[in-house]
Parts: sequence; structure tokens; C-alpha cells
Amino acid sequence: MKLTFDKVSYQCSKIVTENYSTSFALATKMLHSSIRGDIYNIYGFVRFADEIVDTFHDYDKKTLFEKFEEELSDALQNKISLNPILNSFQHTFHKYNIPMHLVDAFMKSMRMDLTKNVYKTDEEYKEYIYGSADVVGLMCLKVFVNGCDKTYENLKEPAMALGSAFQKVNFLRDVKADFEELNRSYFPNADLAALDEASKKEIVDEIKRDFQLGYHGIVKLPIEAKFGVYTAYRYYSRLLKKLQDTPSLEIKTTRIRVPNYEKFGLLARSYVKYKMNLV
Repeated sequence: MKLTFDKVSYQCSKIVTENYSTSFALATKMLHSSIRGDIYNIYGFVRFADEIVDTFHDYDKKTLFEKFEEELSDALQNKISLNPILNSFQHTFHKYNIPMHLVDAFMKSMRMDLTKNVYKTDEEYKEYIYGSADVVGLMCLKVFVNGCDKTYENLKEPAMALGSAFQKVNFLRDVKADFEELNRSYFPNADLAALDEASKKEIVDEIKRDFQLGYHGIVKLPIEAKFGVYTAYRYYSRLLKKLQDTPSLEIKTTRIRVPNYEKFGLLARSYVKYKMNLV
């Protein structure tokens, strides 16, 4: 029965989420059960596309990506795929009427990672951020608002800002891996080979502005989504604070993390604020 195959597909997306990002998986568990699975489905899709361009160095990444792109197109058109990750994503895509232009923009940014290493202008940087992060936030927003177009439009800008903030925090945290291992430099007007405190401060201040706008959207989210998204917001805010307090030289030589005991502490404090209607 296809119901069994679909169930297995959804479980695969959940496994992908839990194995690739413990912090995102923890935040997703704080979502209402009615939408949790669909967020796993979105994450599984974007994670697999990202893995192709970021980690499969011993393989022909261009060929793998093009094959994945073809399978994605078939899955969305035929509403089924033997790739369980794409099968689960197509379910969520159709269930919430996720706009195709969001998927196209995401795949465009992933394709850019195959050949483009340096983003020299603000325009290039913003285009990449939009496709790699903002649209993912918008896909999730479609789920959070249960496809309601009016609420989606009202919360669209904050959702994009929050997606941008999360991505930029990842960029700053992963400076060492991106620059030394992948030879990538996402931040324009910043020499990552000689990252200093002034350049780091500009990046941190930019992320703080994104977080501020993103928070205004979190407080307006439906009850099913608010606590989970707020948990992710608190985690990434804490990670940004650690990056802000870490000397730029150390950021370039190590990967800054939030230990598990801090994650659970953040979760507990977030829950208290949520239950007291302080969010």
C-alpha cells in the first residue's frame, strides 16, 4: 500500500533531520504534532540538496545534482517518487500549495555552490541568501499558517528575515570550513583570510537586525508553530552571542558550538516564557 510507503518516507525525513541537526530537530519537536512531520519533510529535501554540493567531493557533484533536480521535478509533477525524501517533500509541497518559485530559487542557490566561491557584491550575496535561506523560511511559513494566504503575506517579511539570520549565523560559525575546505566566501566586503573584529562586528550587527525583524513575526505565529520557532530563535541567538564574544582569530580556527546542556537550558527558559505569554 502507498500509505505504508508514504509513512516510511516521512520517517526517513525525520531521521535525516535528527542526524544532521540536533538543534533543528529539537526545535521541530516543539512544534505541534499536526505540522511537525511536514517540517521534517522540508528539512530532508533541503538537506539532501545541500549535501550534494557541500560534501560529495569524491563524486561528480554536478551530475548528482542534475539527477536530483530531475527526480524532484518528476516527484512534484507525478506526486510520487521512489526517493523517500523527495516523496515526503512532494506531499508537503502539494498539501500546503508551496509556490514553485520558492523551490526554484532554492535550487538555483544550491546550483551556485557548484561553481561560485566568492560573493563580491551585495546583490550576489542577497540573491544567494534569498534562495538558500529566505525561501526555506517561507516554505515553513506555508506550513505554520496552514496555507492561509492572508497570514502568509502578513508574516512573509519576518519569516525571510529569520531565515536570513539563521543562515548568516551558520556562515559566521562555519567560516573555517567554508573558506579553508570549500574555498567559499559568502560575506561581501569582508576578507575572511584576515577577518578582524571590525568586520566581524558589521556581520554580527547585520544579523541582529534580521533577528529583530524575525522576532516580530514569531509573536504573531499560530499557536501550533510559535514555541518551536521561538526555540530555534533562542538557540541561534545564543550561538550568535557566543560568536560575538569569540575573538575573530578563534572563529577562523575552530567551530563554535552551543553545548547540549546549554540547549536544554535554553529550551526550559523558552518554555517558561512561552507558557507565561511573554512571547
